[in-house]
Amino acid sequence: ARNAQPMRPLRAVALLLVAAAAAAAAATPWAGSGQESGSISKDDFPGDFSFGASTSAYQWEGAAAEDGRTPSVWDTFAHAHAHAGDDSVNGDVAADGYHKYKEDIKLMKETGLDSYRFSISWSRLIPKGRGEINPKGVGYYNNLINELLDHGIQPHATIFQYDLPQILEDEYGGWLSPQIIGDFTAYADVCFREFGDRVTNWTTLNEPNALVSVGYDAGIGPPGRCSKPFGFADCSCGDSVNEPYVVAHNCLLAHTSAVSLYRRKYQTKQHGLIGMNICINNIVPYTNSTEDIAAAKRAQAFYTGWFLDPLYYGDYPLVMKENTGSKLPKFSQSQSKQLINSMDFLGINYYTFLYVKDDPHHAPSNKRNFRADMAAKSIFSSNSTSGFYVPGYGIQQVLEHLKQFYGNPPIYIHENGKYFATIANHKI
Repeated sequence: ARNAQPMRPLRAVALLLVAAAAAAAAATPWAGSGQESGSISKDDFPGDFSFGASTSAYQWEGAAAEDGRTPSVWDTFAHAHAHAGDDSVNGDVAADGYHKYKEDIKLMKETGLDSYRFSISWSRLIPKGRGEINPKGVGYYNNLINELLDHGIQPHATIFQYDLPQILEDEYGGWLSPQIIGDFTAYADVCFREFGDRVTNWTTLNEPNALVSVGYDAGIGPPGRCSKPFGFADCSCGDSVNEPYVVAHNCLLAHTSAVSLYRRKYQTKQHGLIGMNICINNIVPYTNSTEDIAAAKRAQAFYTGWFLDPLYYGDYPLVMKENTGSKLPKFSQSQSKQLINSMDFLGINYYTFLYVKDDPHHAPSNKRNFRADMAAKSIFSSNSTSGFYVPGYGIQQVLEHLKQFYGNPPIYIHENGKYFATIANHKI
């Protein structure tokens, strides 16, 4: 065990870039193209501004069947949707971080990173989802954390990032059941106990607002649940009308349960910080019409207010309650109180600009999914270089929105970057 001082989250925003290469570029002069040109260096930022990289266990570790790890819903989903013999679309090997973490950390140090955000694999740490702890899993994460600290890199740990143990999904439906709250809290307890003497920045859940959409409405992510006519995939099971709301509710309650445990048992001794991460887009009206302006406000409530309003105000946005009817679960008074006090910081994943136009739906609420309840159509602007439109001012507008509506919370930008179909000929 080592003693580590917690890194204070900054109201000026501590920046954790999604790609190590992006952080490398930030440390050296760069030349842009088009209207964007100039130079910038790490020295242009405050001394306590933190640059880092982010990965998730399934996308980075590999070693899917090694040293006691059991399948997660990501394993099941990826293999079910892969073409025969194509291992490039699953995490069986991934970036092989399980075996090459020392090489990767050396590269992080050479790049000039201050921080590294990783997620812990529930299936590796507790292979049966609850109960017996895998000593080899504990050993791996201890080695990873110690290696980071030996290189002067602050570890940021995410407890859950999409990869629920398949055994819990099979047993009781995973996030669809309130039983997940107790199992998640027990899993978080193991993480805090084993690693909290060195990890002082904890994220309970990674972008659960994306999880509920892709996993339980569209069906294009694990566990691949949806129902016609709403899903974007040919799902074998699911209920796009109701399940996203149930899962979101259980995610929020699992978060508060884990936070309460951390503060009761560990925070005063370990001096760490704990929060949640959400996916957030810069949402703007498609036109300046009254209808599109109202639609953009609804979209903001359904996409981000769905989680942020409970976390900062103790309840779902009013427009959600009005548009969803009885489908939206309710918080008790004590649950609302716990939610309001559950965030030491907010983590955000920001990638794109989202135009929104009015799209009214007149079907009864029990025939609508959450997109229809939102009564707004989302338009992802793109260009020929990237799948998403990423103007430089977008993230500033997002931060201004969070400051205005949620009391200027301490923020970590956990993920941020730009997708290229091929990167060989692109300068970052």
